[in-house]
Amino acid sequence: MSNVSFEQALKKLEDSVRRLEDGSLDLEEALQTFEEGIQWSRQCHLRLAEAEKKVEVLLKADREELIQVAFNLDEDA
Repeated sequence: MSNVSFEQALKKLEDSVRRLEDGSLDLEEALQTFEEGIQWSRQCHLRLAEAEKKVEVLLKADREELIQVAFNLDEDA
């Protein structure tokens, strides 16, 4: 489950929700589907958190490129 893309996890989550909303599942099937849905939801949140961190790194790198920093390249300093 950890190698699943955000889109795949979201699709699985939507499928779980659709099955639960259908109302045709017995209690055991509904509980199993609900548990699977929770797991897919966690995968979605994990993928979104990873994407957010990447965006933060890219934005930070972009800001740092705009700031000029003087470096002293002399070994004596």
